[in-house]
Amino acid sequence: MDKFRMMFQFLQSNQESFMNGICGIMALASAQMYSAFEFSCPCMPEYNYAYGIGLLVVPPVWFFMLGFVLNNNVSMLAEEWKRPIGERTKDPAILRYMFISITQRSLIAPAVWVSVTLMDGKSFLCAFSVDLELERFGNSSVIRAMSDVEKLQLLAKIPCKDLFEQKELRESASRYIKCISQACGWLFLLVMTFLAFMIRAIRPCFTQAAFLKTKYWSHYIDIERKLFDETCKEHAKSFAKVCIQQYFQSVSGEIRSLHQHRSSDSDDEEDENNKRSDEDKLLGIRVQDDMNKVLWNWHTCKPPLALRKDQPDGEENDRQNKEANGAPNGFANGHAHSVEKKEWAVYYSKV
Repeated sequence: MDKFRMMFQFLQSNQESFMNGICGIMALASAQMYSAFEFSCPCMPEYNYAYGIGLLVVPPVWFFMLGFVLNNNVSMLAEEWKRPIGERTKDPAILRYMFISITQRSLIAPAVWVSVTLMDGKSFLCAFSVDLELERFGNSSVIRAMSDVEKLQLLAKIPCKDLFEQKELRESASRYIKCISQACGWLFLLVMTFLAFMIRAIRPCFTQAAFLKTKYWSHYIDIERKLFDETCKEHAKSFAKVCIQQYFQSVSGEIRSLHQHRSSDSDDEEDENNKRSDEDKLLGIRVQDDMNKVLWNWHTCKPPLALRKDQPDGEENDRQNKEANGAPNGFANGHAHSVEKKEWAVYYSKV
């Protein structure tokens, strides 16, 4: 269990690597599913095209939607898009960056499915076998004697080995369509690779400051959400612990007082320290209505991204630095000593 917990914490801390791994697993799963998929063309003129094109289009759409479902940033993007403005404005560039990042990862598995399907050529053969001209592949005298309906039925049976009697005609027609399908597959891979290259190459040509800004604040939104959830969990744990302790103290006061008289002073100090630690984690929020108000205010009116400077700590640091140097200006008794000046310089170089 400890190993699984450590692995889960690692994946949470490295969400980008985790999502890249999920995309890779989905890509491998799409290829494995296609290899395990039993292709069964209906071999009927009315359904061949719908079945072949559906096999080429529907699974990629499903993989694309599954990529959005498995991505944790989708809920964060929706919350950031729908939240009230309050004291913090919305930046459309950050939302676009998050959406493009999610979309890029979700397109990997559909692209693998389409490329594998086109390279195999079975769906292409099932979809476009009706549009072939059989006079180009075999004895045209037999084909000319057929009616248009018989020709369509014969063409629709090309993907099915058991139903098509003329094997040589079927083999030549199948190779012709699979050749076109593989050419489309290589063209699709070339276009996708070229687009990925252009995105990588063109992005540095634009303003890097705007890109770094959107990337920084998108990471900030993700980290802020995680820290808020962790803080809420810690507060809920401390709130429940203090509530249970107070309940047992009120119900069994006499028994608790008896145990306190028998316990040692060290146990009393340890209990007092634990109680003080739980009280500190409550952050002054001890009532249910107050907690509900805090959560509601966090949703409706998030605080502005402007941190307050802690004046007491700053003044205390300045005072300690002055005392370390011997006087307010770093001089002792109105003149500077070389040793003190050297120590003063070494101190600030370490900081």
